[in-house]
Amino acid sequence: MKIFVQPDEMRDWSRQQRANGLSTGCVPTMGALHEGHVSLIEVALRDCDRVIVTVFVNSLQFNNPDDYFNYPQLMDADTQICRDLGVDALYCPSPQTMYPSGFETHVLPGPISFPLEGVCRPDHFTGVATVVTKLFNATQPDRAYFGLKDIQQLAVIERMVTDFDLGIKIISVPTVRQPDGLALSSRNDRLTSDQKDKASMIYRGLQAANESFKNGERMSSALKSIANEVYAKIPEARIEYIEIFEAHNFIPIAEIGVNRSIMAVAVWFGDVRLIDNIEFAM
Repeated sequence: MKIFVQPDEMRDWSRQQRANGLSTGCVPTMGALHEGHVSLIEVALRDCDRVIVTVFVNSLQFNNPDDYFNYPQLMDADTQICRDLGVDALYCPSPQTMYPSGFETHVLPGPISFPLEGVCRPDHFTGVATVVTKLFNATQPDRAYFGLKDIQQLAVIERMVTDFDLGIKIISVPTVRQPDGLALSSRNDRLTSDQKDKASMIYRGLQAANESFKNGERMSSALKSIANEVYAKIPEARIEYIEIFEAHNFIPIAEIGVNRSIMAVAVWFGDVRLIDNIEFAM
């Protein structure tokens, strides 16, 4: 496995693969790799001749400096996971390489970034769009792989790739969960054992709302109330938002119609923030 820390070296390698007629896939991560990341990598390995994994903890997308400094960084373990899976190249630039002195240009997403996470985490998606643009410029992939747990992030990146004519196919991969339903996240390691047990209720609330939808309920207020009844059983949990929206624009709706609709939730356990979502389906 090749390991690159400079964008020019990474780009040269990727361009050589293309010159040799080989397709490349990129899996952007912030490290602390878990089975959710592994699922992205495995899909990329099936799809592409060459797979690049990027590991970079992006300071621009953190609203809380403490969250950034507390984010787990396990470079040795991440490198070994990538080797064991058969990843072809690992791109792990330093903060100084990504954002050198004088760096001032940012990618500003449009209205799809404004609600939900955009309200709770100002400038978060500017940081995401900026770092992903830089990672794409360095890795030059044909395809890139993202999980559905961060569904608004996925939408922002899809819109950016389309708007900027980047020519990269974005592949979404289903959320990987623990047996109890908790969506895998690098932040889960910061939960206590008791918090982890109770955090499984996040998905149960989404499932309860989806079951009601399957039984004919279409009003968002009623579906949100059903989820909130589940969350009310967890006094330690602080619900930041629970919302239902159409997937093509992320604008909250009062009633589910014919368009693809999603319920998303953000929950705090102590100083750890978790997000999850479910698509309403019959």
